[in-house]
Amino acid sequence: MLLTVSKRLEFSASRRLFDRKLSAADNLARFGSESAARYGTGRNYVGYFVFSGEVDPVTGMLMNISEIKSRVGAILAEDFDHKFLNEDNVAFLESVPTPENVARQLFAQSEPLFRDSNARLVACHLRETEATSATFYADGACEANYWIDFSAARQTMSPYLTPAENEELFGQASSAHGHGHHYRARFTFAGTAVSDGGEGIRNRLARLRLELDHKHLNYDVPALQGGPMTTESLAQWMHEQISETFPVERIRLHERDDFFAEYLGRSGGCRLGMRQTFSAAHRLHVSKLTGEQNTALFGKCDNPRGHGHRYVTETTVGGSYDERSGTLRSFTQLHGAIAHALESWQDKHLDLETPEFRDHPSTGENIVQALWQKLDVNLGGSVTRLRLWETPNNRFTLRTPNVR
Repeated sequence: MLLTVSKRLEFSASRRLFDRKLSAADNLARFGSESAARYGTGRNYVGYFVFSGEVDPVTGMLMNISEIKSRVGAILAEDFDHKFLNEDNVAFLESVPTPENVARQLFAQSEPLFRDSNARLVACHLRETEATSATFYADGACEANYWIDFSAARQTMSPYLTPAENEELFGQASSAHGHGHHYRARFTFAGTAVSDGGEGIRNRLARLRLELDHKHLNYDVPALQGGPMTTESLAQWMHEQISETFPVERIRLHERDDFFAEYLGRSGGCRLGMRQTFSAAHRLHVSKLTGEQNTALFGKCDNPRGHGHRYVTETTVGGSYDERSGTLRSFTQLHGAIAHALESWQDKHLDLETPEFRDHPSTGENIVQALWQKLDVNLGGSVTRLRLWETPNNRFTLRTPNVR
């Protein structure tokens, strides 16, 4: 399994999407109206700098997260934050500052800073807006992400199940009166697929949104009639609609903030993800180290009286999609299994009241590894990715190989 630590950092900048080698008309066709922003237009960027390596068995840390903020922060201040990227960063004198290119440049400038570290930078994820983001990986791969949202009603059910089976599996959501969601869908494309600056993809996604927005999905969308109406089946259908025109890698469909389905194409299958929280206190402290060493390593997190977090967990599971029910697994069972795994940590001091951290410091790295073991038992070995947010800025992720 691969363990990563991610640090969230923000910066603000202006940029113009304009390729000097193209005419104004071609730039307009490729990048839209922003190509005409002669002096730049602004963005509040959010960057995620993702590191991987071996966890130190004594400290329980993959790396000191404050080092990420310090070293990358200097790069952001010098070349990105409050800059006109096209003119203030030499990388964009010839390269267009698209999200993909900015993510690539953030990686290129940040990666050398950590070559003296046991951890290595493996990815930079850049969110440009709520609708666009990009990820650049250490192996040279690049992904572009586009989001759409829509509001729709539906009756969660499968015509291949009896009314009693539908009610048992889907509960109130199977009511014939229907219910509604505000959906958000993220489509991920290989960077090489975005050859027109993304304008063609955005136009196609806009048309898909119109097909679904303010519709009753069971009755108003002919192509969805006659089959299961579930989050999993809807994600698969949306993936198929876009893949007819553009080679979409995967889709993540949120029917609510804390629940989503991912579809990776017929060869990659389906996943379900669910977020749940727990609140706990802890102290970052290693008994084998001196007080001065603990203070240097953990700073204020070594407060003898402890401190606390409202931790956010995101559990993603894989499995076999059931054509008859249109599900990967029961929502209720998934929710219950995760809640049961978190229950023993809720409102506890992790170091003083739980067996997992009596002999190991309660770092994010150690918490996510201990939680994986608890969850995987409850979920029959189906966990493929587990994310833990200690704060909105610090994230710890454990995943099986080949899972993004």
